[in-house]
Amino acid sequence: MIALRSILFVALFYVWSVIVAVGLSPFLLGPRSWAMELMRVWARGIIWLLRVVCDIKVEVRGKEHMPKGAALVAPKHHCMFDVFAQFAYLPDACFVMKKELTWIPFFSWWGMRAKMIVVDRAGHSTALRKLIRDSKERFAENRQLLIFPEGTRSVPGAPADYKPGIAALYREIDVPVHPVATNAGVHWPKHGFMRKPGTIVFEYLEPIAPGLKRAEFMRLLQDRIETASTKLLTL
Repeated sequence: MIALRSILFVALFYVWSVIVAVGLSPFLLGPRSWAMELMRVWARGIIWLLRVVCDIKVEVRGKEHMPKGAALVAPKHHCMFDVFAQFAYLPDACFVMKKELTWIPFFSWWGMRAKMIVVDRAGHSTALRKLIRDSKERFAENRQLLIFPEGTRSVPGAPADYKPGIAALYREIDVPVHPVATNAGVHWPKHGFMRKPGTIVFEYLEPIAPGLKRAEFMRLLQDRIETASTKLLTL
């Protein structure tokens, strides 16, 4: 039964995504706010499909720690759902997109219209300078920039491997960093189509104020995210 539900969800997920990305593409001609609102609708539609088709609820905890203005959001990264779920909850989310994603029709058009940040990871120091410059522009617009500290998806419970990129960005900005814990990978695995019933939790944790030294920041960030995420695995 879980397998059949999962297959149905995957099919409906792509149908819903095509309806929004392709069918509503004329809205790309409108202001950025239209693109952001449709991305929010798209994310909420997926959350609804998870609940109805797969018996997976999505719960947000720590709402008192959710940013309302300019902030750097640092979520634990288990699966693709971690990325677009945030559109449903944050006021004006912005993501860092790798350059390769700009080659995908419709997906890249929506990302560019929503003013996501595109980074060429092969650019090293040049890419970092661009990221810092673009991030400051987005913060001036009072947006929330999401960057995954691990850089890629991880298996729930696996040893953490935090990359230094977020520390470099933290050093150059003057906004708080909001860690986010999750157990999403338990119900939406990194690979495969199975969607396991239960509750996906996104827990916003106490924000980290700007101004800490690099080592202290990285230690605090990893400790908060990993401790809270490990606890969520027992749900």
